[in-house]
Amino acid sequence: MAVVTVTKDNFDSVVLNSDTPVLVDFWATWCGPCRMVSPVVDEIGDESNGSYKVGKVNVDDQPELAARYNVMSIPTLMVFKNGKPAQTSVGVRSKQDIKSMLG
Repeated sequence: MAVVTVTKDNFDSVVLNSDTPVLVDFWATWCGPCRMVSPVVDEIGDESNGSYKVGKVNVDDQPELAARYNVMSIPTLMVFKNGKPAQTSVGVRSKQDIKSMLG
């Protein structure tokens, strides 16, 4: 499944109302570590087989969402389960570390 661009307009439907876990990558174009983790997040999205979703929030375009979830540093990865943040990770992580958050 492809990675979804998440905005304040679709956040509730894509993330909060999802019946599967959702990995959300809070990032920005100018962020070097974000550019390092982005291809890994894309790979994880491609491997989902419907068991989870992956979305990306550009914090420059969606500052309300970043503020709502107290994102102070990027990249911040959050896994939402049942409409609530279940796990959070800040900074570059390995693919295995990120996938383990979804488990």
